[in-house]
Amino acid sequence: MSAPAGKAFVRFGPNAIPLKQMFLISKLSFAFVNLKPVRPGHVLIATRRDVARFNDLTSEEVSDLLVQGQRVSKVIERVYKASSLTLAIQDGAAAGQTVPHVHLHVIPRHMGDFASNDDIYSKLEGADNRVATSHVDNEERTPRSAEDMAAEAELLRKEIGDWNEAEVV
Repeated sequence: MSAPAGKAFVRFGPNAIPLKQMFLISKLSFAFVNLKPVRPGHVLIATRRDVARFNDLTSEEVSDLLVQGQRVSKVIERVYKASSLTLAIQDGAAAGQTVPHVHLHVIPRHMGDFASNDDIYSKLEGADNRVATSHVDNEERTPRSAEDMAAEAELLRKEIGDWNEAEVV
């Protein structure tokens, strides 16, 4: 199940997400691997429509985002042998949202993966950035290579099992 040959990317706010880094596409959402994951397996699910704030989504977009979030969560938990998950939507700049496009973080968790469980939230700030920011955390985490991201997306596409090229428009 490789990425479709037609369109090369999907917009995520001001950023272009290459199809090679995506692993799920639905009518209203898409999921992709993270440039600077907080934990291995940290992925994002975004709305197809470029909308900055959660309250500006239609009820259908909210439903699809959460249904796909549940679907992706099951795969991420199994593949990364997680005992739990952190699911987060940072809604607006004051909440730590660095890309003005509604998206859900899915982060596999294991007992003791952070000294204090709430440390995840400080690590999350800027975790989805595709553009340079001054946040220290972003500078500490090295961006992954396009090859590594494509390999992870390919693995997750196989696990999801129904990559639909027709949904890419």
